[in-house]
Amino acid sequence: MVLDNTDAFTEAMAEDFGTRSKAASLFTEVVGIIPVIEHTRAHVAQWMRSTALMRAARLAGLRAEVQPTPVGVVGIIGPWNFPLNLVVLPAAAAFAAGNRVMIKMSEITGHTARLMSDLAPRYFDADELAVVTGGPEVAATFAALPFDHLFFTGSPSVGALVGGAAAANLVPVTLELGGKNPVVVAPDADLRRAAARIAAARMVNGGQVCVCPDYVLVPHDRIDTFVEVARETLRGMFPTIATNGDYCSSVNAANFDRVLGLIDDARSHGATVETVAPAGELLPDRRARKIAPTIVRDVDERMRIAEEEIFGPVLVVQGYTDLTAAIDYINARPAPLVAYWYGPDNEDFRGFIRRTRSGGVARNDFAAQMIPSAAPFGGVGRSGMGAYHGKAGFDAFSHYRTVVGSDCRSA
Repeated sequence: MVLDNTDAFTEAMAEDFGTRSKAASLFTEVVGIIPVIEHTRAHVAQWMRSTALMRAARLAGLRAEVQPTPVGVVGIIGPWNFPLNLVVLPAAAAFAAGNRVMIKMSEITGHTARLMSDLAPRYFDADELAVVTGGPEVAATFAALPFDHLFFTGSPSVGALVGGAAAANLVPVTLELGGKNPVVVAPDADLRRAAARIAAARMVNGGQVCVCPDYVLVPHDRIDTFVEVARETLRGMFPTIATNGDYCSSVNAANFDRVLGLIDDARSHGATVETVAPAGELLPDRRARKIAPTIVRDVDERMRIAEEEIFGPVLVVQGYTDLTAAIDYINARPAPLVAYWYGPDNEDFRGFIRRTRSGGVARNDFAAQMIPSAAPFGGVGRSGMGAYHGKAGFDAFSHYRTVVGSDCRSA
């Protein structure tokens, strides 16, 4: 379905975002899902096999095995930032495990939702896949249905509501949430390489990505150089912004205003705010819903930007005195979806892994933890519950049933 209709999907997403390039949509929504689905196709027959239990059962005269079985009907509530990718991948995992699927598409990306709803009956029977559209009231009703498993991608605040609705029916959930993903630039990192990569990563999808770097911790004496390189990188990537088809818009006015509110609040409390707009355009542009790349320094706890996930083209850069202080700062906050490290693979890095808690860890690159097709993807604590991709997705939507037969004869 996706491969047959890539042009239609990319056009729908461009309509939804206002500005989102076809190349960006193809890479994030289509190319990115293929390896995970192909890995599942290649291994699902093996995952479906029953597993014989240990010798102790045989010694007791029992024949025992564990059979993976479908849970039944899986509900999927999708987000707006990647409206195709983040419903297709969990649906593929649910289908691989033998389930039926109902999808609630995000109303914020209405063109994509309607296209998905129109296409689904052409490729699936009604009792295999149903696609639901509608606003928050529909979503609330959907979350309250007695599914056999409910999968949600979105914010922690809405995730808590979804989890509560599911709990009323004793429905197990997978919650793929977000959070403030930290980046630690090690004292011995290649600073120029790190700054360039981090700045570029922050701008993917206009910063509207749950695994984007949210704030960067840099040694105090290297902050100026880091910001200089980040600025150069952003200038090179986006010589213009307002009419640049490669610069993704905020998805709607609400997110546009929310991000501007975070910037204004930080500025009003004494933060240093720098916008990167090489062409001297008048930004932010409300009509195009575009905010210039923004670097924020001197952030403290009074500022909302220190606590709230940004989800926009804004990078917070903070200094640290030593790695212990950086790790303590991270650990004082809810566990993020991913923690980034830029620096060598050495004892400092291994200590960073041991002493922090996150859904995943990536070193020296953006979203590297998501590249291996077999790797589970999911959060921990406030950034999520459960995982999918690869066998983790098959397991999430399977019930492992123990089947035991006795060879004992009656006396």
